[in-house]
Amino acid sequence: MLINCRGTLTDLSSPKIMGILNCTPDSFYDGGKYKDEAGLLRQAEKMLNDGADFIDVGAYSSKPNADHVTNEEELKRAVSVVELLQKNFPDALVSIDTFRADVAEACVHAGAAIVNDISAGRLDDAMMETVGRLKVPYIMMHMRGTPQTMVKLTDYEDIVKEMLFYFSERIEEARKHGINDIIIDPGFGFAKTLPQNYEVLQKLELFKMTGLPILAGVSRKSMIYKLLGTTPQEALNGTTVLNTIALAKGANILRVHDVKEAAEAVKIFKQFEN
Repeated sequence: MLINCRGTLTDLSSPKIMGILNCTPDSFYDGGKYKDEAGLLRQAEKMLNDGADFIDVGAYSSKPNADHVTNEEELKRAVSVVELLQKNFPDALVSIDTFRADVAEACVHAGAAIVNDISAGRLDDAMMETVGRLKVPYIMMHMRGTPQTMVKLTDYEDIVKEMLFYFSERIEEARKHGINDIIIDPGFGFAKTLPQNYEVLQKLELFKMTGLPILAGVSRKSMIYKLLGTTPQEALNGTTVLNTIALAKGANILRVHDVKEAAEAVKIFKQFEN
């Protein structure tokens, strides 16, 4: 459960928090919220002060049916934000949320410590080789298709069994490319219906079979607000409930918009464990 981030070993056997910092105009919850450097820095500082262990920078919205973003635009957005964070918070561990190898490489050179790939290398054949060469931890997520097509790709005979097969194949491919530190993400909301999301959460501990840390990203997602008949803006309470369940089911990292509330959930969970 140890991962090497820029020469620092981080122990994921104790739950960690990854704060989401989107620099996109169309993310489902906070798209366009941080429009300038001052806004990005304020949010990053708040998340770090509230207890974030990682800051995850996203420059390509992966919500269902999201607009396509060109390679050049994603590079421009992502690298500038990573450089900004590196300059102002040099000790912060930054993750770059991208499925493109050249964006991952440019951001690691700019100071990012982790690559977070929604496609597990399936949308860019160069990704695995790039991450292996860069020697950074790699978060691989389960998804079918692309953000533009995934809503139609939810036909499974046994979703957890098929996901475990997917991860075993992707992990083997990553190992071939010399990737040592791997984290798996079940991909809540990605090519999964609402009932399927809850089935995956209910059986989350089965993913421990991989022997790898698990990242759970349920923050303000439709599996909460559609079930409750509300909106992403009203989904914080539901997020905290699902984060707590995820922790009880073995999640090692919570990826969230609201760091303070997640940190409180982790603190209470750890006290309960003791």
